This record gives sequence, structure tokens and C-alpha cells, in this order.
Amino acid sequence: MTTAKRKRMPRAERERQMIEVAEQVFGERGYAMASMDEIAELVGVSKPMLYEYFNSKEGLLLACIRQSRSALQEATEQSIVGAESAQEALRRGLLAFFVFIRERRQAWSLLRHEMALIGTPAADEIEETRRQQTDLITALMSGYFDSEDTLRAEASAEFVVGACERLAIWCERFPEVTPEKATEYAMDLLWAGLSQRAI
Repeated sequence: MTTAKRKRMPRAERERQMIEVAEQVFGERGYAMASMDEIAELVGVSKPMLYEYFNSKEGLLLACIRQSRSALQEATEQSIVGAESAQEALRRGLLAFFVFIRERRQAWSLLRHEMALIGTPAADEIEETRRQQTDLITALMSGYFDSEDTLRAEASAEFVVGACERLAIWCERFPEVTPEKATEYAMDLLWAGLSQRAI
């Protein structure tokens, strides 16, 4: 049996390819059932090469979560650029989140199945994703809302992140709920309280 010679590519590009495939496999099978052999085969590299890049299966999972967190941060931050009001900024940010989880289902699956990862570095990475989004919303509020009560701002941001996470999980059961519709549902509840603090 002959095998095609693997085309050499830059390390960063190969790493992105590995992460993309691993994200798909982890998302479909779950971390425990995912196989490094399968990931290596799908990428078209040897299993030792996977270990050379990520040290371990857990290291590969952490790389997937960090990549997803970075992509989510970029999507949400870019979405609110140029927003002219607190309401518009919140709506844009929520829509970016719901679009992300619809378009990046495997990444979202990794982030939401944390119960199997409790007590591992992966669980810490997932919580860091939440903190990232909470910090973004808190910063947003400091620009559009009365920011004298910092604890209230942080509590509000935690509430928004938690509520949207649960709504996203609910949306998985109802694929007919579009990102736009999910955003509408979230705004109906969240803006009623937040609007009272808008500058």
C-alpha cells in the first residue's frame, strides 16, 4: 500500500488544522471517547506529531478551548464597534454570541459540556471564557451605564452571561429559533432592567 507524501506546511497552519479537526471530534464524541488516533488520521499526520505539538490529549483540548475563546472574544468585541447607544451595543453583542454558537456548534459543544471536565485544567479554561465575556460586558456598561456602583455592574454582567448561556442551551432543542429570535428573547428580559441605569 502506498501513501501520498504529506505536504509540508508552516507549523502555525498545521496547528490550526489539528485544532480544527480535534474540535470536531471532541464536539461529536466528547472528550472521554475522542481518540488521538482518529484525530491524527483525519488530520493526516502521525499520532506522535500530535503529541509533539500539544504534549497530551488534554493539551489538545485546552488548545481547542483557547482558540474558541479567542474567536468568541473577537466576534463579540467587533460586533459592538460603532454602536451609538447601550441598547444597540447590547443587542449587537448578544446577536454575535448567538450567531457564534449557531455557526460554531462544535466549539460551543466543547464549552458547554464542562461537567465531564470538572477538576481539570479544561474546566478552568471554560470558566475563563465566562470571565472574558463578563469582563467585556462590564467594560461595555462602564461606557454606557452609571458605573459608580461597580459591584452592581459586575453582578449584572454575570447575570447576562449566565442567562444567555442557558438560553443558548435551550435553543439547541429548538433549531427553528434563529440567532435573531434568541437575541429578541434575551433583549425583552435583559433590557427592561438594564435600561433604568443607562446614561
